[in-house]
Amino acid sequence: MTDPKQLLAECEEKMEMSVMHLDDTLSHIRAGKANVHILDEIRVNSYGTMVPLNNVSAITTPDARTIAIKPWDKNMFRPIEKAIIDSNVGIMPENNGEVIRLGIPPLTEERRRDLTKQCNREGEETKVAIRNIRRDGIDKLKKAIKDGLSEDLEKDAEADLQKVHDKMIKQVDELLVAKSKEIMTV
Repeated sequence: MTDPKQLLAECEEKMEMSVMHLDDTLSHIRAGKANVHILDEIRVNSYGTMVPLNNVSAITTPDARTIAIKPWDKNMFRPIEKAIIDSNVGIMPENNGEVIRLGIPPLTEERRRDLTKQCNREGEETKVAIRNIRRDGIDKLKKAIKDGLSEDLEKDAEADLQKVHDKMIKQVDELLVAKSKEIMTV
């Protein structure tokens, strides 16, 4: 027999993972400010092995419009520059022999709107995932009735699942509002 509490816990965990994925995805969207997370996906060829950029250098943000990359090995300047140019970051690196600098250009109004739409699409995908998790949970509860679960317990578990769903959707909306505000702030 299916345990409603265990099923609720599983569904809540899956929903939380969806929200965490959205949070991670939104952190990679450039909002006009220097953010080291935009470099997380970049892999650098380090002596024949592709490694994350932060494994071969120190990455800092000395001010709101600059990312500074200080390689630990002087031989890594060219591979790091090449990896940044080849990536989808869209910023040309500047090398002064000591530090590679990425100047973050200010966003145009049109680009800000596009980024906000992109964030909203990501948020909508997360909401759909959360709704699908709720639907699957409800389906499992309905099947549990056939296995001997009482209808009262099923209805209570369904109501609890709806509360968890509503809480997660509210978190998604809060993340989207915060990211939109960050993007639209000049």
